[in-house]
Amino acid sequence: MSVRRVMPDIRSDAMEESRDFYGLLGFEEVMNQGWVVTLASTSNPTAQVTLMSHDRSAPVVPDMSVEVDDVDAVHAAMRESGADIVHPLQDEEWGVRRFFVRDPNGTVVNVLSHR
Repeated sequence: MSVRRVMPDIRSDAMEESRDFYGLLGFEEVMNQGWVVTLASTSNPTAQVTLMSHDRSAPVVPDMSVEVDDVDAVHAAMRESGADIVHPLQDEEWGVRRFFVRDPNGTVVNVLSHR
């Protein structure tokens, strides 16, 4: 399996202000679902930041997202290891297949693949 990109997920109650702040660092909006906004570097599009007011289908806002080429294989490896799966593997209506897992430090990681 391979990692395609890693993004910090920042909880925000001020989405527009946060978007504008990161715009000053060279990020531009590349996706906006209202509750989640992804910003990408204008010079390196895989350098991204995600802003979230909440998570539409999960019980918590993740701390980071990791896009992988095979989310099912990563999910199986995490389950086999006994890792704490916080949100089950599922297909989301916005075009990703994902699950959340808690790392040994308590960080919640959103692991996803695009469909």
